[in-house]
Amino acid sequence: MFVAESGQEIIVRLQSGEDFFEALGSLDLTGGAIVCGIGMLRDVTLAFWTGREYKEHRVSGPAELVSLQGNFSVRDGQPHIHCHAVLGLEDGSTVGGHLSKATVHETNEIYIRKLSGIVMERKQEPSGLFGLYPHETGSKTPI
Repeated sequence: MFVAESGQEIIVRLQSGEDFFEALGSLDLTGGAIVCGIGMLRDVTLAFWTGREYKEHRVSGPAELVSLQGNFSVRDGQPHIHCHAVLGLEDGSTVGGHLSKATVHETNEIYIRKLSGIVMERKQEPSGLFGLYPHETGSKTPI
């Protein structure tokens, strides 16, 4: 992984074979936005939230990372990455959803914006979903 950082801006290049979540997790961010990302992924698990559970869809072969957005937060006291992706497949079709697992294929180029003064906290809701409860540093969670 290559990282360039200036103020609140971070540009990351992930390399082929890196675990997507392990690599980004090594940044140890607890408040930030994944503004955009492009590249390629393989061994991907995408998920769809039904309102009760995630239904998984796997994409094994290489796929173009057409769109990537998400955030860095804190869940159960630990850094957490939540992102959604759209993948372009070899036949020209696309699939997308909650990105649960992925390995970098060739490269990923990702733009991250760190958030200062904002705590991005996730708490489990009655549905089972871990909802985002952002608040200012030093203030209490809104629930």
